[in-house]
Amino acid sequence: MDIEVFPHRVLGTDTTEKLLNGIECIEDVKKTVIQGPRLPPEDPNENPRYAERRKITVNGKEIELKVKTGRIFVEISNESTIDEIKGICTKYIPFGFDINIGKYIRTQKTVSDNIKYGDADVPDELVGMTDPSAKLADRLTFIEKNKKE
Repeated sequence: MDIEVFPHRVLGTDTTEKLLNGIECIEDVKKTVIQGPRLPPEDPNENPRYAERRKITVNGKEIELKVKTGRIFVEISNESTIDEIKGICTKYIPFGFDINIGKYIRTQKTVSDNIKYGDADVPDELVGMTDPSAKLADRLTFIEKNKKE
C-alpha cells in the first residue's frame, strides 16, 4: 500500500530533512520517494547559508537534496502506520497537509526500465525509478534501514 503526503506548501530543506528522518524511523516504511521542482545548481556568488540545494542527513546517510519537496510517497504494508506518519507530519508541517491512499510507486518494470536496463533483471528497489537519459546516481539515493536482529 502506498500513501501520498501532500503538503499545502512546498517544503524547505530543513523541514524535508526532519520529516524524512521521522518517516524513515518507522519500521513499516519500505520505500520513500520525494517529488517536486528541481533546485537550480549551486551558485558560487550566492551565500551558502541561503542555498536550498545542499546535503541533508537522512537515517545517518548524507544525501544531496536536488528537489524542493512538493509530495512524499511512502510505501507501507500496514494501514496503522498511516497514523504514525500523520503524527510526524503534524509535528513538522504546521501549515497543513493531506494524506491520500493509493498506488503511487510502480511495482512492475516500465518502458523506461527496459530502455535503461534491457532484459536484465531489475532489482525491486529500482523498478519504476529510472530516467533513461540520466545517470542513476544523479537521480536516486538508497538509504539502508538499520536491521534489528
